[in-house]
Amino acid sequence: MYALERLLYGFPEPTLHKRSKPVEVLCLGLPRTGTESLSVALRTLGLPTYHGWDLVFESDGGKLQLCAELLQRKYSGARDGDVCITSAEFDILLGDNQAVVDSLSVLFAPELVAAYPEAKVILNVRPDIDAWYHSIDKTIAQEVGLSWIMWGMQWFSSERYWLYSIYLRYGFPGVFRSVSTTDGIQRNAKWVYRDHCNMVRGMVPNDKLLEWSVEDGWEPLCKFLDKPVPDEPFPRTNNPTNFKQRANENRKKRLFQCLRNLTLTAVTLCGTTTAVVMWWQGRIPEATRLSDILWRYTKMR
Repeated sequence: MYALERLLYGFPEPTLHKRSKPVEVLCLGLPRTGTESLSVALRTLGLPTYHGWDLVFESDGGKLQLCAELLQRKYSGARDGDVCITSAEFDILLGDNQAVVDSLSVLFAPELVAAYPEAKVILNVRPDIDAWYHSIDKTIAQEVGLSWIMWGMQWFSSERYWLYSIYLRYGFPGVFRSVSTTDGIQRNAKWVYRDHCNMVRGMVPNDKLLEWSVEDGWEPLCKFLDKPVPDEPFPRTNNPTNFKQRANENRKKRLFQCLRNLTLTAVTLCGTTTAVVMWWQGRIPEATRLSDILWRYTKMR
């Protein structure tokens, strides 16, 4: 299966990245806990921040492929569960960003803590767990997990294939302990939320951990990070309507590429089928190789 994936959708291996700035902050809260507001706040404080949804807009397909392979290693790897992901591998994805928020933080929380032991950790939470559940169910389980368009697009775009693998084939099903994203969120989200928070609390020493919500604003965040409080309101971004709008805009950008590849696939299959039928009916000499037929058909197009 791996060899077939690489044959059909493979990209060149991404180059190693030599980090020039240390990772200072890992924000390990689950999605829909103010992650975009937090990423904007960290950038305002002078910390280049990798937001998990940056993967969706990633132009380097090799990074998408690497991320999917790391997830496959984690959730479908060694039978003894002994998985090690190095800081060098994470640095390829993160570049010189000094903070990481959302998807990567959720998918690789314990691995990131092990890879960057000197980083401070923010556990971004949402006090109203019912509100959090309704938000993640609407924006991810229903809008993303049940999208037949996304399922179909993955087969005709290498970037979409690896993105689908990251979020819907390995990532979210792994996080929410199910065979599918939608089923996992709708059945398990609340207890997974509690377990995830308890896991982070257990992994990180108290003096390096801040449990924080958007309602807390600048003060505890700046105190924890030893940063001055900005003279501006705390950012409030990414409500469910904005989330859906951004997802639809990205989907439209990739749709043309998928339709082009779908058309090329259909034309190729039609030409191959036509050539085989003509050979079977004796309309093409038996000595003519199928490769020659396909070459001639391609030249005619």
